[in-house]
Amino acid sequence: MGMIPISRRTKVGILGAGPAGLLLSQILHMEGIDSVIVENRSRRHVEERVRAGVLEQGTVDLLHDIGAGERMKREGLKHHGFELRFGGEGHRIDMHELTGGRCITVYGQNEVVRDLVDLRLAAGGEIHYGAEDVGIEGFAGAAPKIRFREDGRDHVVECDFIAGCDGFHGICRPAIPEGVLTFYDKTYPFGWLGILAETAPSSEELIYARHERGFALHSMRSPTVTRLYLQCEPGESLDAWPDERIWDELELRLETRAGFRLARGRIFQKSVTPMRSFVTEQMQYGRLFLAGDAAHIVPPTGAKGLNLAAADVMVLGRALARFYGSGAQDGLESYSRTCLRRVWRAQHFSWWMTQMLHQFPGADAYDRARQLAELDNIVSSRAAAQNVAENYSGLVLGE
Repeated sequence: MGMIPISRRTKVGILGAGPAGLLLSQILHMEGIDSVIVENRSRRHVEERVRAGVLEQGTVDLLHDIGAGERMKREGLKHHGFELRFGGEGHRIDMHELTGGRCITVYGQNEVVRDLVDLRLAAGGEIHYGAEDVGIEGFAGAAPKIRFREDGRDHVVECDFIAGCDGFHGICRPAIPEGVLTFYDKTYPFGWLGILAETAPSSEELIYARHERGFALHSMRSPTVTRLYLQCEPGESLDAWPDERIWDELELRLETRAGFRLARGRIFQKSVTPMRSFVTEQMQYGRLFLAGDAAHIVPPTGAKGLNLAAADVMVLGRALARFYGSGAQDGLESYSRTCLRRVWRAQHFSWWMTQMLHQFPGADAYDRARQLAELDNIVSSRAAAQNVAENYSGLVLGE
C-alpha cells in the first residue's frame, strides 16, 4: 500500500523557480498572499543558467520595490545609452536624455535569480526543487492542484490559482485543452554564437553592429567579464569555431574607421542560441495563468525576454492582490488583454531590430541598402532615436 501524499494548501501555486516565478512569489508575499513554488530542476541548475543580462528601468524599479535590488545596486552596470555601429562608424543613442531620465542596468539573469531565491528563503518562502512527475489539474474549475514527487514522496498542493512560469518547454501551456489557444510562431534563419570571456569590456556601453558579414553584439556582465555575440547558422557546430576564429570574426564585424580595438581574453563559455518569436493567445484559461517564456519568446536583439516576464507577473500580482483584497475579478479577467498589448509591442520592436541588423539569406542589394537607410534615419532624426530609446529602455510596467 502506497504512502498517503503530503498535502499542502496555499493561495497561489507557482510552476517554475526562474525569474517570473520568483518575482511573482515575492510580489505576492509583499501583499500578504501565500504561495508555493514547484521547480523540476535543481537549485544549482536554475541559479547558474546564463540568460539575459539587460534590465529595463521598470524591471530595476520593481526589483528595488520588492527588496531585491541591494546587490544589483552595488554590482549592476548602469548604462545611459548604447551604440549602433554600421558602415565603419559608431553612433550613440542617449537613452537617458531622450527618455527623460530612463536607463538600463546590465546585471545577469542568474544574479537576479540568486537574489530572489535568497529573499524568498529568508522570508520563509516555500520552493520545491528537483520535483519529479509534476502535473496540474482542476484549473478549469475552482479546485486547482499541483502534483509532484520529491525525495520519493508524493505531494499535492491545493490552491486557488496556478501560475505557469515554467518556461517554453514547461507543462502548463500544453495542459490547456487543444483548440483553446492560438499560437503565433516565427523562426529566424540564423542563430547567435555567444561567448563569455575573461577580459574587461572594450566599450563602456553595448554595441549593436550591422556588418556585411553578419550581426555582432558587444555586451558585458561585469568590469572583468565580456559577453559577445556573432550571427551564425542556426545549427552551427561549436567545433567550427575555435577561439581564435571567434575573436577574428568579432574584430571584423566590430571594426571602425577610427580603429576600434577589441580586448581579447580566455573564453570560458560558448553556446549557440536559435532565434525565434512566439506568442500564445490567450495567456489564461480558467484559474491557470501563463507568464514569461511559457507564453511568449522574443529574439534577444531587443533585450526583452526577462523584462516581459517581469511585466507579466507585475500585472498578475496586482490582479491577485485586488482579488484577495476586495474580491474584484476584473484584473484577473483582463490579464491576457493587458499583457498581450505589451507583448506585441515588444515583439514588434524585437523583430524590427532583428531585421534591421542581421544579414538574411537571399537578401539582395536593395534589402541591404534599405537596412542602412533605416539605421541612418535613427541616427539622423531625434524622433526616430527617441522611439528606439523609449522601446529599448522599456515601457512602464503594466502599461
